[in-house]
Amino acid sequence: MDPMLKKNLEITACKVRLGILEGVFNAKSGHPGGSLSIADTLTYLYFNKMNVYPDKPDEPTRDRFVLSKGHTAPALYSVLAQKGFFSTEELKSLRHIGALLQGHPCIHIPGVDMSSGSLGQGISAACGMALSAKISNDSYKVYTILGDGEIQEGQVWEAAMFAAHYKLDNLVAIVDNNGLQIDGRVADVMSPYPIVDKFKAFGWHVIEMDAHDFDSIDAAFSEAEKISGQPVAIIQKSIKGKGISFMEDNVSWHGAAPNAEQYAQAKSELEAALAALEG
Repeated sequence: MDPMLKKNLEITACKVRLGILEGVFNAKSGHPGGSLSIADTLTYLYFNKMNVYPDKPDEPTRDRFVLSKGHTAPALYSVLAQKGFFSTEELKSLRHIGALLQGHPCIHIPGVDMSSGSLGQGISAACGMALSAKISNDSYKVYTILGDGEIQEGQVWEAAMFAAHYKLDNLVAIVDNNGLQIDGRVADVMSPYPIVDKFKAFGWHVIEMDAHDFDSIDAAFSEAEKISGQPVAIIQKSIKGKGISFMEDNVSWHGAAPNAEQYAQAKSELEAALAALEG
């Protein structure tokens, strides 16, 4: 990857993490851990891969994105704000009554292609979008992010079978394998492993990547672009709470908001990281 592009993506991802923190802190609730673990991937998609248009959010030719793990909406909202779909000030009213940005993505929000949050359903919607593009000979791509705990849902595997049967090579599903879900480690709650072998058995082309290394992310999505006749599953190894020291790999931050002291520490860490990147 071009070093300047990589640096710009790292800077943007850091700003996205600051937006996630701002939203969850002001809401006094939300899901920071899994939002932080997908921040880099979302940054790459919206700033280097997807054809999306902030001034024309419903443009028919746009690429589509479905956040199947809808509870990590703070990450999607922060990326959309950085991209210019709405003001970053909106992040401060996350989950407030009457505000634009609620706890899960809703299609009335500029840039959101599908309401989501009921785990397992988002990938099915993404399959429908991809099949629609095939039927109408449209060239847009469909991307969706699932949680590794979410893939315990049976509907995910019905969708996986569907996508392979219809050869949806315009569909890329990213599984955020941070190893943690609300009740603990996914391996202990209801192990989905081996994730790679399961998707391969369902007829998908599978790629593994480091979710916090833009060179690895770029290589994975570049490979995905070359695949024909199969849907693509990218299994990303990530760290829950990535970027905030006391949240990293800590299941207690799955669905909790920081208090004022924790917020100040987290903001200081992220601002220091941003200053180092911009320096």
